[in-house]
Amino acid sequence: MSIKRKTKSVNIILSIFENAHEALSVVDLVEKLKGQMNKTTVYRILNRLENEGTIHSFAGTNGLKWYAKCHQCTTHNHNDIHPHFECNDCGKVECLEINIPIPKVDNRNIETANIMLKGQCADCVNSDSVI
Repeated sequence: MSIKRKTKSVNIILSIFENAHEALSVVDLVEKLKGQMNKTTVYRILNRLENEGTIHSFAGTNGLKWYAKCHQCTTHNHNDIHPHFECNDCGKVECLEINIPIPKVDNRNIETANIMLKGQCADCVNSDSVI
């Protein structure tokens, strides 16, 4: 994590991502941090962390922006190009640690790709089979 000046607010947000096992929506983050910092500060820190390669963002359904912790990314190279999964039942969104190759397209330079898979997460599938 390459943030040069870690303020209390930055440390709070970094701690949330260190302890998160799934992606977090910007709406949930702002709500969770209400009373500790204002919405503008949350957005500014998220932008800074993303620019520094600490977190990555992606668009979920309904146009909601989600954030998750990066693995081995840098300021100059985000290598977190992977699919994400959203559970239709509980709404959990998570990064999938599988490789889906992005095709080469003639006369195009593809820099990013967003792949969102939807269905039931393991917890919801298992809860259905218990009933």
